[in-house]
Amino acid sequence: MTKSFRHGQILKLVRSRHLFTQDELARALKETGIDATQVTLSRDMRELGLVKTADGYRELSSESTGTQFAALAGEFLQDVRLAQNQVVLKTAPGHANSVAVALDDAEWPEVVGTIAGDDTILVICPDSSTAEVVRTKLIALL
Repeated sequence: MTKSFRHGQILKLVRSRHLFTQDELARALKETGIDATQVTLSRDMRELGLVKTADGYRELSSESTGTQFAALAGEFLQDVRLAQNQVVLKTAPGHANSVAVALDDAEWPEVVGTIAGDDTILVICPDSSTAEVVRTKLIALL
């Protein structure tokens, strides 16, 4: 089985079902005869541009990444904190990865990169003054 085939099956499942967790996606893939680890699924989802929404995993449209980030942040972002050149975002549980992927795809020039956990995102900026600008932009989305 090739990566391309697995990606196709993931997209088919995401388009036809409401899958809310990676475990649900792994079980659905197993029903089609494909075994996938959490690590593989995380990488596949990132490569495919999948984000977690209130309706389950969905494809992130490349032409609407900024709009997609604003929508996800508006729905799942709960708190924004500043720590030197870093901004710490709190999201609803289980939604940090989707929000972080959408922020990375939005390609804000002030953001060097993100690291996401279950409900926390660390946004890294080049310096503290830039981090404050990012914090202000994010608070405006709340």
